[in-house]
Order: sequence, then structure tokens, then C-alpha cells
Amino acid sequence: MRFGFSDACLDHDPGERHPESPDRLRAIKRGLAKRHGVSYEDAAPATVADATAVHDADYVERVREFCEDGGGNWDPDTVAVEATWDAALAAAGLAKDATRAALNGADGRNTPFSLGRPPGHHAVADDAMGFCFLNNAAVAAQHAIDDLGADRVAVFDWDVHHGNGTQDVFYDRGDVFYASIHEDGLYPGTGAVEETGTGDGEGATLNAPFPANAGDADYCAGFDDLLAPALADFDPDVFLVSAGFDAHRHDPISRMHVSTEGFGLLADRVRSLADRTDAALAFVLEGGYSLDTLAEGVGVVHETFDGREPVGPDDDVSDDVRDLLEELRATHPAL
Repeated sequence: MRFGFSDACLDHDPGERHPESPDRLRAIKRGLAKRHGVSYEDAAPATVADATAVHDADYVERVREFCEDGGGNWDPDTVAVEATWDAALAAAGLAKDATRAALNGADGRNTPFSLGRPPGHHAVADDAMGFCFLNNAAVAAQHAIDDLGADRVAVFDWDVHHGNGTQDVFYDRGDVFYASIHEDGLYPGTGAVEETGTGDGEGATLNAPFPANAGDADYCAGFDDLLAPALADFDPDVFLVSAGFDAHRHDPISRMHVSTEGFGLLADRVRSLADRTDAALAFVLEGGYSLDTLAEGVGVVHETFDGREPVGPDDDVSDDVRDLLEELRATHPAL
């Protein structure tokens, strides 16, 4: 894969006890060093205009000034230092660059994956939260529409936490389809089945809040039975994956049971769907807080695009997930 990386993203350091540490990127790079076919590309940072395309201008200025003044606790979980502003712009710039590369034809073994931090999918239009300051995937999606000729963008968020920020930015729009599989009841408490969009965006948000302990078979069924048909009908020009790896069974801040191989299965399904719909495809890093399983998850996605065939799930779809899928099929406007 073609990985986007910037040293500026290492300078955002919220403290040694904070789970969203620079060691996340260092662990990923150590893991990828053992694998074939890895390349890295830096990118120009996002601009203030890129940020204000999806965030309120007053909010963007407040974040810049907060960091310029030395940072601190924006909220109990979301911590900035002086370097956070440049890191956030770098992360959003990497996501933009990955999207541009995908729309310019980078695919197969060259499929782009943006390794930026701080992550972005919790950053709403006018606030930072959940370790996130600028919404990297939203900046990239808007860039595709404003500057790269895309008419329709799909975002699939497989992070264990609901991407309330990405949903918030595009909730009343019909040109961006946001789909999420996440753990029900986990932070930030959004992402209910009933949240399907409003106005022009009615039906362009699809949330699958899975019960704790959902595993590989559950995630594959959710993608195959719900997301793939809805996203195929949407017919996007570009398909962005908000790729968090905190649904892993060994991640310290979730209760899901996805294996490392499960992320390979999801990546393979995403790739197949992008091929079927002739959509460009790019990945944007979100969460994942066990360093070993984060590195393994990114590594298995890379290996999937490097030709390795993932092994099918060895568990069964749970009754609770089957019931949820039935409810969504019966009630969601896009299904």
C-alpha cells in the first residue's frame, strides 16, 4: 500500500498516560517494516480553508489559538500541546492526499492509507472531542467534492466508536453517505439505528450499533447484508474508510471480539465493493490503542492489498446481530 506519513504527526503528544500517543504511529511503522511492498509519502498540510470547509471558522480559530497558547485540556479526554495545530493540519493533509491519489488512479498494491494523527472522526463542526480536533475524513471527502471532481463520496467507519463528527458534518446532505458499525452504548453515545439523516441527507446515514462481543462473522454479515447493498446503490465516486482498529478483541478500551484476521476480511470486502462500483478507495487512520494489535491490524490490511487471501471467520453470526440486521433492513430508507 501507499502509506501517508508526516513527522509532524509525532509532535502531538498529549502525555505518556494518554492512549492516543505518538507511539501508535511508531508501532505501526515498526510492524510495517517487516512487510513487503510498503512505501511512504508525505503531503502538504491542510489549509485553514480546508478546515473551514467542514468546520465553523470560529471553532477553527479557537483551536489554532488554543494550541498557540500552549494547549492544555480542551476537555477531560482531548489534550493539545503547542504542536497539535500543525499535527492536525498534517493529518488532514495526509487524508486529502490519500483521496487525491485514489481518484488519480492509485489502487491495488498502491491503494493509499493515510497514517495521520490526531484522529478525526469525533470532531464535530464546531467542537473538538474524543482525542480529535479536525475531522480528517470529512476534510478529505469535502476536498474530493470541491476540488477533485467527485459528485458522491461514501465513508465507511469501522472504528469501534461511532464517528459522530463525520455524521454531524454531513447529516443533512445527500452527496456524502456515512455508514458505521460500532459498539452500542460506547463513547460518544451516538449512532442509533434511528439516526438516518435529515433533509437532503435522509437515508444517507446508516448506523449499525452492534452489541458488545461482536466478532468477525458479525462484522462480515453487517457489511455483506447492509452496508454493501446500500453503498453500491449510492454509487460513490470515492470510498473512504475511517479505519480504527479498536474493535480488536485485545484493545483495552472496547469489548468487541474482532480478530486481526477480521480486519483483513473487512479490507477485502471494501476492496471488492470499490471494484464493483468502480469507486476510488482510500483509508484514513482513526483509533486503536493496543500498540501490538494496532500494528497487526494495519499490517493485515496492507497484506490483503499485497495479495494475501484472508481466512474466513471461524465464528457464527450472533442472534443479537441477526435481529439488528433484520431491524435495519425493515426500517432504513436506503434498504
